[in-house]
Amino acid sequence: MTEKKSNFLLWLILGGGALLFFTLSLLALAMYLSEEGSAPSISLSSSHVAVLDLEGVIFDSKEFTDQLKEYGNRSAVKAVVLRVNSPGGGVAASQEIYEAVKKVRTEGKKKVVVSMSSVGASGAYYVACAADKIFANPGTITGSIGVIAEWYNYGELLEWAKLKSVVFKSGDLKDAGSPTRPLTEKEKAYFQSLINNMFNQFVTAVATSRHMDEAIVRKLADGRVFTGQEARTNGLVDELGTLQDAIAAAAKMSGISGEPRLVTPPKKKLSVLDFLLGDYRSAVSLHPDRSESQIRFAYLWR
Repeated sequence: MTEKKSNFLLWLILGGGALLFFTLSLLALAMYLSEEGSAPSISLSSSHVAVLDLEGVIFDSKEFTDQLKEYGNRSAVKAVVLRVNSPGGGVAASQEIYEAVKKVRTEGKKKVVVSMSSVGASGAYYVACAADKIFANPGTITGSIGVIAEWYNYGELLEWAKLKSVVFKSGDLKDAGSPTRPLTEKEKAYFQSLINNMFNQFVTAVATSRHMDEAIVRKLADGRVFTGQEARTNGLVDELGTLQDAIAAAAKMSGISGEPRLVTPPKKKLSVLDFLLGDYRSAVSLHPDRSESQIRFAYLWR
């Protein structure tokens, strides 16, 4: 056998071995992810407390509202604890989760208790207000009742590049907030009116859900955050305590005697393709694309 043929066979064996190893690794990973995504079984016992995590910036509500609906409809689940660690997010997304929490209480006939971790601010606080009781740690960052809107303006960059934006529109406000030019006074008033309307919706939700005087809420609603301890003093949260305290309270409120059984949603089942792509689609749905010039109104602590 010539040296050339020997080298070819060697590389063929090494390449085939590497390909086989890669294939087996992907299969093992797929099996692992499949097991991680399997739903936990729930016994016939009716002493379950569901613990759901609301984590990160809220810009899509579907996944979390689906979880609320699922566990809200399970007869074996007597209470739901929301573990919140979020600075808030989109206005509508926060409102959708808020309404879903209310449905768990009214239609599902279940007690809902919120346990705030490090942060439960702005839109996340909006969501928390729908619960029967809110727990926070003394050092939790919460509050931030308010609205923010921001976007990038690259008009001067276009001028530098000697480019011009050409727009035909049916009305003065059709391209309001265009990133290619400064805001007009009419546009500034227009956007401020939208923000004021969304702000009033926030204040009303807090005052109604927390049974607080609206005037008192407005004094607290200048966008500032509070520690959990300060929030307790101001009536924004009910108790200072840990996740375990919130679970114990939910069990007691639901008439569960003894240690409740905890159930949590299965970890998201990822395909091999999702893994290889870094689960890109999920990341896009949860977080705003800061590269976009689109105006975003948010209940978000910055």
